Parts: sequence; structure tokens; C-alpha cells
Amino acid sequence: MSYTLPVFLAHALALEQEAADRYLELADMMEAHRNDAVSSVFRDMTRFSELHRDEIKSRVGIVELPKLRSWEFRWRSPPEMGGEEGFDYLMQAYHALQYARDNEVRAMTYYRSVAEEATDDEVRRLAAAFADEETEHVAALDKWIETTQRP
Repeated sequence: MSYTLPVFLAHALALEQEAADRYLELADMMEAHRNDAVSSVFRDMTRFSELHRDEIKSRVGIVELPKLRSWEFRWRSPPEMGGEEGFDYLMQAYHALQYARDNEVRAMTYYRSVAEEATDDEVRRLAAAFADEETEHVAALDKWIETTQRP
């Protein structure tokens, strides 16, 4: 399914905002249960998602984006938003990083599929660039996971 540039950018912004919101919710929950190590991981992920969202906003420029309603998105839930398994307050930092990595892989896969199916050259270029950024996030998380104690 191909996107117009405004619709694609609206999806990309929503994806990053939903990820930031979910990570912040998880960080707050972990903090409430005094799971500070995992709260810190999720706060870092919140910042990363917000940075990526802000980068996308800066690329939007003068493009007027549609105000999509929930049923107008081309997904059931945003690709970078994991499931309920992230809400285990006994989660350890290693599992939180794995959860975040899985989210980044889903976002990378989403952007790659958009790039492959795009008929608009700018959508193809941006989706490929966003996929590359998500690939970098996965690689960074892999390094972080390597240095994190396994439970």
C-alpha cells in the first residue's frame, strides 16, 4: 500500500509519539514500583523516541499533514509500540532492552516495507532513511544488551 508524502509523515510522527508515550508510561510505572534500573532504560528510550519525532517534525517543513483518526492509520497498533509484556513491574533491565529492541525492529520493518512499496520518490527516500535510523537504534541496543547483566 503506497502513501502520499503527507500521509506517510503523519504516520511516522504518530509512530514516534506513541513510542515516546508508551516508554514514558512504562518508566513511570517502573519508578512507582522502585524498579529504578528499568525506569532509567525506559526514560532513555523516551528521549530517543522524542528526538526521532522532532527530527521528523523538522523534515515536515511546510508540508501540511492530515489529521488522521485512529481508524485511518494503516496499522492495528503503531509498529514501535510493544505489547503488554512491557508492563511487568518485576522486569529487569536486560528484558527492558530486549523489549525496546523488538519495538525498534518492528519500526525498521515497517519503514522498509513503506520504502519498498512506495510509488512516490520522496516517500521512498524518507522511509528508507527512517529504516536506516531504526537499524542504527537496533545496533545501539544490541551493544547495550551485550553489556547488561542477564537475569
